[in-house]
Amino acid sequence: MIRISCDTTADLSDELYEKYNIARLPIYISLAGKEYRDGVDITADELFDLVDETGEMPTTSAQSMHDFNEHFAAIREKDPGCEIIHFTISLGFSTTYNVAKLAAAETEGVYVVDSRNLSSGIGQTVIAACEMAAAGMKAEDIVKICEEDIIPKVDASFILDTLKYMAKGGRCSSVAALGANLLQLKPCIEVVDGKMRVGKKYRGKLSKVLVSYIHDRLADLDDIRPDRIFVTSACCDPELIRISVEEVKSLGYFKEVLVTSAACAVSSHCGPNTLGVLFIHK
Repeated sequence: MIRISCDTTADLSDELYEKYNIARLPIYISLAGKEYRDGVDITADELFDLVDETGEMPTTSAQSMHDFNEHFAAIREKDPGCEIIHFTISLGFSTTYNVAKLAAAETEGVYVVDSRNLSSGIGQTVIAACEMAAAGMKAEDIVKICEEDIIPKVDASFILDTLKYMAKGGRCSSVAALGANLLQLKPCIEVVDGKMRVGKKYRGKLSKVLVSYIHDRLADLDDIRPDRIFVTSACCDPELIRISVEEVKSLGYFKEVLVTSAACAVSSHCGPNTLGVLFIHK
């Protein structure tokens, strides 16, 4: 038996965790002198409420060796003798991968994979691994296919409504954030080679920007796998989510359009009204 596991940064829904029997380990969120477990002690909505109340910005931190050891032991207690494949947020964003590798070295039959991504970009790889495990593939083969054929082809990007959170988190300058807000710019943030970069900059009303962004990202359907696409958002206006999902579904191309919400770890860096489409290239 093979169990698939990941951080809460994979931004999968409760239904998907249950459907694929995925084990999850929360990242830590710190705000106003308190520490929370992502998705356990605090939700993204609650996080933004606290930011508004306190005026402080959240920070994130990786799990400890002890956390990983307990996590792997809990999986084995439920499924004795199983092999475990654990996916982490990109090493370019967090030390989680390094800590997980150290913990895995103390437990036989545990494989740790750097997703080189974030949010449901990780989720895409996690679900693919679940499907391969269900098909009876060996753990070593699943890891190899994920690292060589899936992870390099995951396309993850988001439109940000504000650069305030990126600036506070040190991922862009406050001057850039102010300029973007004054010019009503909505930047597309892309994950490339395990790191974030700024892509196309859109301008105007967010609802129209999202439609243009979706058309741009999905312009070449011949190079996109039709199995599934994620529409993932952080504390987004429901109407913006509806518009975006309808745009994706109107293409009539994807077998599954999965709508998920970003957990605290990703939301804390992107801010509210962030939305992205995440898929895999052929």
